[in-house]
Amino acid sequence: MGGRLIYLMGPSGSGKDSLLSAVRERLAAYGCRIAQRVITRSAEAVGEAAIGVSPVEFDRMQCEGDFALSWRANGLAYGIPRQIDEWLATGQDVLVNGSRAYLGQARQRYPELIGVLLKVDMDVLRQRLLARGREAPEQIERRLARNALFDSAAATEGVHVLDNSGHLERTVANLLSLIGANRARV
Repeated sequence: MGGRLIYLMGPSGSGKDSLLSAVRERLAAYGCRIAQRVITRSAEAVGEAAIGVSPVEFDRMQCEGDFALSWRANGLAYGIPRQIDEWLATGQDVLVNGSRAYLGQARQRYPELIGVLLKVDMDVLRQRLLARGREAPEQIERRLARNALFDSAAATEGVHVLDNSGHLERTVANLLSLIGANRARV
């Protein structure tokens, strides 16, 4: 029996990195691994356990088939190493930090993937983005408008929605419950 791909997505500021950090050790008990992303910005600037590479290095890796999944968003390139296919083949579930815009392509490659959308109340999301200080207020408002479009589209794509507007521990418990329930169905 193969593992399942858990495809986590959500807007910037939704708390994906915090959730992954909080759940990492507990996922091991479920036989679930978290894939490390490759991103075209320095690892120090990412806020997650990612591998930062130059755009030239990323393109080389992509040409050599190093990625199971890859996409471009917000001026950056993202890749999920093909090592996840080995993990899935041995029955391990794999959680990836994906892109909402790339969900359709990911589902083509992994038809049984479990889509998980991390949702946050609009006011909470605005405050988180402002607190990060990475973008101007106009850019944040554009992100928020784009987010509303993705949220409505995700509801029609059979995606599990987890609200991360409140306490992180509640979101952790909900994610673990979702993974456990889907593991039992396989």
